[in-house]
Amino acid sequence: MSHEGKPYRFDPGSLCMELLTTGGPGAFARYEVLHEPADLVRWVERSRLPAGLELTVTEEALADARTLRDALFLLAADRAHGRPLQARQLAVVNAAAAKAPLAARIEPTGARAWVPGATGTRLLATVARDAVELFTGPYAERIRECGAHNCCLLFVDTSRPGRRRWCAMEHCGNREKARAHRARRVGGE
Repeated sequence: MSHEGKPYRFDPGSLCMELLTTGGPGAFARYEVLHEPADLVRWVERSRLPAGLELTVTEEALADARTLRDALFLLAADRAHGRPLQARQLAVVNAAAAKAPLAARIEPTGARAWVPGATGTRLLATVARDAVELFTGPYAERIRECGAHNCCLLFVDTSRPGRRRWCAMEHCGNREKARAHRARRVGGE
């Protein structure tokens, strides 16, 4: 939702970056939405993971999800601003990635399904492995923060030219372009 209460589509570009929309460290804790295990299950249902995942999440896994999310948030912000990645956050991601991830299977109908027994820990391993791929892959240098003056959303620029500046054009992009247009008109009068 925008500041005006209007819905808009925000695509952060990867599974691990989607987790950042659930809150964050420091001042971003006020946006926390992972209060109980069911909240993490709801996040999965809205995520880019294929549908049909029956997930069991414990309180411990929920706390681990917030810890992983906060580490990813700080790593993405550091990458977006050209700062070195911090060992403490890398250790959190690497520890989660070292665990067994979610597993998919093929049903007799040819449809994709999830192996039974999916847990919060396996979900976090999957998210952490996605982060390892992102931070070590071709899009590592395309992790960005929205260019609007009052938006801190982080995303991966997966556009072909690699020039995405806004969390969403219909939200911050339009607002910032209108602000720049007004400034030019005032300056030109």
